[in-house]
Amino acid sequence: MALDRITLSQFRNHRATRLDGTAQFNLLVGENGAGKTNVLEALSLFAPGRGLRRAALPDMPAQGGDGGFAISADLSPLEVRLGTGVRPEKPGRRIVQVNGAEAPAVRLGEWLSIGWLTPAMDRLFAEGAGARRRFLDRLVLALEPGHARNAARAEGALRERNRLLGEEAEPDPQWLDAIEAQLAEAGAAVAQARARLVERLSAALSALPDAPFARPELAYQPGGPIGAEELAARLAEGRRRDRAAQRTLTGPHRDELGVVMAGKGQVAAECSTGEQKAMLIAITLAHADLLDRERPGLLLLDEVAAHLDPVRREALFDRLRGGGAQVWLTGTELPPFEAILGEAAVWRVSEGLAERL
Repeated sequence: MALDRITLSQFRNHRATRLDGTAQFNLLVGENGAGKTNVLEALSLFAPGRGLRRAALPDMPAQGGDGGFAISADLSPLEVRLGTGVRPEKPGRRIVQVNGAEAPAVRLGEWLSIGWLTPAMDRLFAEGAGARRRFLDRLVLALEPGHARNAARAEGALRERNRLLGEEAEPDPQWLDAIEAQLAEAGAAVAQARARLVERLSAALSALPDAPFARPELAYQPGGPIGAEELAARLAEGRRRDRAAQRTLTGPHRDELGVVMAGKGQVAAECSTGEQKAMLIAITLAHADLLDRERPGLLLLDEVAAHLDPVRREALFDRLRGGGAQVWLTGTELPPFEAILGEAAVWRVSEGLAERL
């Protein structure tokens, strides 16, 4: 799958940008702040969820505009037109369209799979477990679009259970039973999807050499039982403890993704920043391989080449060249991308305008 005839209207600093004649490699070059990452963010909104910046919808429209924005693109070779954005009168409600007809955002995942790697993710292994859960869920969502619905149901039930446990009066046991049943059903589905993803990623990573990218070993560390019946029983047993703690202490919201650098046996958080970046790239490439087997899509790589030496850059381009994904890269200058310039579609971005080179 590939996107072409991409238009951005009133999105961030792009008043009216059009990108035609795309290729497997697509390169956006320009100074910092020119709007390169804004293009990647716009493309990431063709996936369910909040995009690569996790920004709120009211933050996305161009300043000085009417409060709305629109993004559209052709999905080839299917001859499908995708669109998303917000209307000025409802800036907090995202609209998704497929061939002009409105559709739920989750349906985007049925047409296109999207993965990305940004500089903001460089601290993934040093941040709290919540960041790694969000990272894991995004990887799952690209393969299993229904994961978004299960995650939303689990989060809603968890909030309601915590609210009931935090009330001064003793909660109604029957009401708690109902909430916990919902949390257990949805939470187990979330946990099982995460476990499947880690197993598949681990198998893909095990086939990779340790060089030139550091190879990570992954471990799914559940925050509770991953079976619905077992989780429901654990929640019921823990009511008194959770009421004292004013929060739910077991379940998928306590999951962790363990990452260790193969060969060294060192946890990722204790590795060098270069090793952490290399492991992130390895995970991203392994995930892209999994996507290729399902339905090839987009891979968005923001400023990834600038932090790699020539050997690793060439290895990265070779891996991407052999995959089925349409790749979008950003950089401040052309030399780091010399190996792919002959086959790439290149745009220079400046002040929200994109000029084809």
